[in-house]
Amino acid sequence: MSGKHFKWITSVILMLALMVGLLLGCSSPSSSSPPSSQSSGEGGNAQNGKTKTPAQNEKPFAGQEITVVLANHPWTEAVKPLLPEFEKKTGIKINLETYFEDQLSQKLTISLTAGSETPDVFMYRPLQEGKLYFINGWVESLNDYVVQDAEWNWDDFLSSSVDTVTVNGNIAGIPLVTERTILYYRKDLFEKAGLNPPTTMEELLAAAEKLHDPANDIAGFVGRGQRAAAVTMWAPYLHSYGGAFDKDGKATLNTPEAIQAITTYATLLKNYGPQGVLNMAWPQSMGVFAQGKAAMYTESDSLFINAVDPEKSVVADKVGFALFPAGPAGSKPSNITSWGLTMNSRSKHKDAAWEFLKWATNEETMLSMQKKGVPGARSTVWNSPEAGSGFSPELYEVMKRSAEIGNGFDRPAVVNVGEARDIVGNILVMALTGEDIATAAEKVNAEYQAFLDKENKQ
Repeated sequence: MSGKHFKWITSVILMLALMVGLLLGCSSPSSSSPPSSQSSGEGGNAQNGKTKTPAQNEKPFAGQEITVVLANHPWTEAVKPLLPEFEKKTGIKINLETYFEDQLSQKLTISLTAGSETPDVFMYRPLQEGKLYFINGWVESLNDYVVQDAEWNWDDFLSSSVDTVTVNGNIAGIPLVTERTILYYRKDLFEKAGLNPPTTMEELLAAAEKLHDPANDIAGFVGRGQRAAAVTMWAPYLHSYGGAFDKDGKATLNTPEAIQAITTYATLLKNYGPQGVLNMAWPQSMGVFAQGKAAMYTESDSLFINAVDPEKSVVADKVGFALFPAGPAGSKPSNITSWGLTMNSRSKHKDAAWEFLKWATNEETMLSMQKKGVPGARSTVWNSPEAGSGFSPELYEVMKRSAEIGNGFDRPAVVNVGEARDIVGNILVMALTGEDIATAAEKVNAEYQAFLDKENKQ
């Protein structure tokens, strides 16, 4: 072989070797050894002297997007500033939509009826539409999800709040916002009369009678009297007397306990209430109290700002708060989940949706919300020294105690809640217009039983 030919062969071999090396150097890393990503400010993979594994560096849901639909509510306004941090931590992009309450219900009904895969997560009212949504198969059962993460701690949620979001043994959502029935009272009138806030139904009736002063335009008591609206406010009277709307599919509005409860509430409104109570929902009844024209008022604690804001109330500096008075069964205020957060059963991003649900209801986020005046459903948060900073000490103690002992339902737990409230509310209307309460209870109980029978057949 000539020297020239040898040099040519050698050059070819060297070129081939170089090409193989380049190809190997440019090949992708194997799936078992993903490239590590750097966290901001970490200068590589080292943190606190330890080498992080590639899996620890990756955002678990990077590139995923979920649509979250929320109500225009103080909780929503409080959580909005926290969303960028959630997105940064998880890699999930949140497509946020917000609606007023009625618009939200309409939006969800249209989307879910059509079988839409979005929204992935949404706010809902467990007591008003929770059973309907679950029965229709629109929301995911979260039974398996809530036990996945011990640190998130499902057992930390108040039992009454868990009851509110449970449908036929299935967890249909996570409690988000709660409210309780409490007693508002005028401190100045009680002090002048030498009275303490009532702790029993007997004391409540006696105080209403003593403080009733129509000559000076002061009612001893005010409350909701409008048919459907009143149902949620005499529910704690019903429970405190040991009664219920129904039990095991049977209407129980004609029981002695139910009759006693409606008698007490009707007596307070009819004998010691202002004129026009039959037309009063919460805006009207709160208006009477805030204008200094009533000595006592049982209402949701979520409305307290209307009583203590000087721009809305002429008695802002005279309002006291007390635990709901006890009946024969004890003090049974409502402690309801007014808003929950749930997952669309048809979502294509359920793991990411659960990650958002879990974050929005963890201890840290709920504490942040409660400090901003939006009460949640976690025991640890209620017991935190910081959680009451958004409320007066007196009010917060009443709220906290009410949360511990409250009942999770302030209306019938049915699918067609509006129709049920209209039926049940007739008892109060009939009582306030002079009909015999026991007779009224029998009539309404029969009507409510027919409603339950019809609903159970659907």
